[in-house]
Amino acid sequence: MKNEKGGTTMNVSTCLNILREIKDVAFATVDENNQPQVRIIDVMLVEDNKLYFCTARGKDFYKQLKNHPITGMNKKYQMVRLNGSVKRLENQKYWIDRIFKHNSSMNNVYPNESRYILEAFCLEEGELEFFDLGKEPIYRESFSMTKEIKPKGFIISNQCIQCG
Repeated sequence: MKNEKGGTTMNVSTCLNILREIKDVAFATVDENNQPQVRIIDVMLVEDNKLYFCTARGKDFYKQLKNHPITGMNKKYQMVRLNGSVKRLENQKYWIDRIFKHNSSMNNVYPNESRYILEAFCLEEGELEFFDLGKEPIYRESFSMTKEIKPKGFIISNQCIQCG
């Protein structure tokens, strides 16, 4: 979507599509000892303001999926951070087949019926932050997938004593 100046208008859909274009993004979780764990996971689908991915049932990542951030940065130094609730999808065979249809390289990794060791997940509730680090000053905007968000950043009032 373009704004009146010809630039891209940022919104939830645009941010999710940036993550899809990056595809290999960092998912952060914590393990059973509350230690941080970060993995590169493929964003498999984005539609209707939802992000879809899959992982194998036996992996530690599968056990750790809850409410953890996803971050990716493209070649333009635009970064999207998404923090939201992950849910396991119903009708797993349907979703895995859809994911493979849109990500044909997965057929080489999980040929034929072996794909069904994977389970599909959706992230449909959460907050996104967009940062354009390629601009001066840096551009930042926040979005919610489902509700209003609290503004981020600092407000300097006229009571500032300029302490530095």
